[in-house]
Amino acid sequence: KKRWFEPKLNLKKSNCCVFGSTILFCKVILLSSCSPPALFQNFLTVGESKSARCDDLESLKKRNCNVTKIENPRGHITVNKNKPVTNRKKDGAEKLKPEQITQIQPQKLTLTLRSGEPQTFELKFKRAEDYPIDLYYLMDLSFSMKDDLENVKNLGTDLMREMQEITSDFRIGFGSFVEKTVMPYISTTPARLSNPCTGNQNCTSPFSYKNVLKLTENGDEFNRLVSQQQISGNLDSPEGGFDAIMQVAVCEKHIGWRNVTRLLVFSTDAGFHFAGDGKLGGIVLPNDGKCHLENNAYTMSHYYDYPSIAHLVQKLSDHNIQTIFAVTEEFQPVYKELKNLIPKSAVGTLSSNSSNVIKLIIDAYNSLSSEVILENGRLPEGVSINYKSICKNGVEGTGENGRKCSNISIGDEVSFKISIESQKCPSHGKSEVIKIKPLGFTEEVEVVLNFICDCQCAAEGQPNSDVCHNGTFECGACKCNEGRIGRLCECSKDEVRTEDLDANCRKDNGTDICSNNGDCVCGTCECKKRENPAEVYSGKYCECDNFNCDRSNNKLCGGHGRCECRKCICDANYTGSACDCSLDTSTCLAKNGQICNGRGTCDCGNCKCTNPKFQGPTCEICPTCPGVCTEHKDCVQCRAFDAGEKKDTCKQECNYFELKMVKDREKLPQPTDQSFPLTHCKERDANDCWFYYTFAIRNDTKEVYVVENLECPAGPDIIPIVAGVVAGIVLIGLALLLIWKLLMIIHDRREFAKFEKEKMNAKWDTGENPIYKSAVTTVVNPKYEGK
Repeated sequence: KKRWFEPKLNLKKSNCCVFGSTILFCKVILLSSCSPPALFQNFLTVGESKSARCDDLESLKKRNCNVTKIENPRGHITVNKNKPVTNRKKDGAEKLKPEQITQIQPQKLTLTLRSGEPQTFELKFKRAEDYPIDLYYLMDLSFSMKDDLENVKNLGTDLMREMQEITSDFRIGFGSFVEKTVMPYISTTPARLSNPCTGNQNCTSPFSYKNVLKLTENGDEFNRLVSQQQISGNLDSPEGGFDAIMQVAVCEKHIGWRNVTRLLVFSTDAGFHFAGDGKLGGIVLPNDGKCHLENNAYTMSHYYDYPSIAHLVQKLSDHNIQTIFAVTEEFQPVYKELKNLIPKSAVGTLSSNSSNVIKLIIDAYNSLSSEVILENGRLPEGVSINYKSICKNGVEGTGENGRKCSNISIGDEVSFKISIESQKCPSHGKSEVIKIKPLGFTEEVEVVLNFICDCQCAAEGQPNSDVCHNGTFECGACKCNEGRIGRLCECSKDEVRTEDLDANCRKDNGTDICSNNGDCVCGTCECKKRENPAEVYSGKYCECDNFNCDRSNNKLCGGHGRCECRKCICDANYTGSACDCSLDTSTCLAKNGQICNGRGTCDCGNCKCTNPKFQGPTCEICPTCPGVCTEHKDCVQCRAFDAGEKKDTCKQECNYFELKMVKDREKLPQPTDQSFPLTHCKERDANDCWFYYTFAIRNDTKEVYVVENLECPAGPDIIPIVAGVVAGIVLIGLALLLIWKLLMIIHDRREFAKFEKEKMNAKWDTGENPIYKSAVTTVVNPKYEGK
């Protein structure tokens, strides 16, 4: 049985020193109600749970736990291998072997982890100049790539010359692929197997993948072997490139990969087959991810299906291969989507005849090498890792959750802060190893994880101790042998469930043993443990707990108290069953300094107004009440000036304030001179006279200051009024006459103009009527000149 508080960790029963980053373990404890041996200290208060031996440092000290007996193990970091990064220049520097070049520091660490306590270390990365490069050119040799092959035949020496600008240690290799050698990918008729091309074209027999040239420094050899290659053919458009990539990745010895930067250039003008497509040819076995090259040819294409993209990603990452997809513009969208799935890969646009392949490779390599992305291996259960990148010029990186730095040039140094935390101990309790490395690079950091799962005192246990009967005295308590139980291992398992012992575990002779919250061990209740170690059962019969008290705002005891035996013990200034009632009255103070404005009571920090007319947080709002000035106007008027509506009942109704008269308004109290609320009022009486006063409450006494002189409006001046009226009438009359005269002139002019127009239209025409014929004929002699 568990004998004390044990966190939800996979720990031995004899310890509880590891819990988060605050819980410690006190090794001394009172073992029984009898007099303890001199070795122990009784640091537990009466009735307190034995879980008190696991607590924070200050609480243990308050319980008089000897500081020398407190175990508080801490995690730490040990750097095992810390070789500095390589600083060398390409020009004038001696050529180093790849294993002599260091780009990542440190190389090995040991982390001792305490649960809940992260350990952080810094990892540096620096791109070394003149770092060796292995490049393998994998080319599609289907018939559509015929013109591309001609341009690739001189690729070796040209690419070697260009790569000399980047590194002096460069090797190049060549491989080719077509398709699986089964129907329906190729034609299996004898004629087509020997020459799959149509017409008079001579092609070589179809094949899945061939390793033409392993990695070499001889560019001329590359040109010679590539020039001997022949185009082949297949039936469908997609090609079997994934089969070839898988073999290039896993067949390290055949390809000749070194432990350096590895580049794979995949050149094609078509799509690709992937896992599941092999069923068309009756191939159902998934790709096994192993090397199957015989005489540099892939021999199992008819037996294993194409690899999946995820399988391909895993193998490329495991072998630190960076992929450059050199594809035609037509298939750019397809391979860009593939690039998003394959880390450290790039896509370049291949011209129709591969004439730009060298520039494409150089640009893609520069793009890939300018990024640093960290990855780690599988993490043990319960272990988490966080990254924070400090990139070029001290700028914090934001990509890949702190794993990535971009725009890194040769010679630039970047760093990563890596934090590793364990939430629990592994089930086997042994050390674990994880590896962290930059994607596409072969170097890695080995991190050994050790876990603090036991207290030191557990190793110092005393078997067959005099204190424990049939048990080991370990960490201040007894760890019983098989078949024995009890705090001192004094009971046998056969005696545990006797009726006499069970009777001691029933409260008030009830039927429930240990209130159903524990087990009866040797006549004593051992309370159960809950998943949350902060929640415990306690009491002689496990009848108490610290988590079943009333709640407020979804907080135990409202967050203002502690739960003891299912009852809230409230902090100061709080009361109530859930400690949700505040005794602080500051929230009930009104503006006048009174609690609830004198019109209510303060209950749990909130005002409850006794007068139904008033409302608001402090009973100051009265929607149906007049203002202060209007409320006291009649009483002030009757007492100060013996006037107003309450003149007859003034003595009975208006004696609730002290009246003081002042000569003018300047003598009235001002708000800046008072330490209590003050209201200035201006009211009008029945004669339209204004009177001024102030109303204030000081020390529960209402005070009213009134200006003794009324401000009445002066009488009107008759003469100016009469003169003004007469002058106004005269002016208005003259204005009306002038307007009338102007209208008449306008009217007369319009009438005259109308008359003139009608007169002009009434003139007779003096000419002869062309229809009229006279009865007399008149002859005129043209020669007669009037003589």
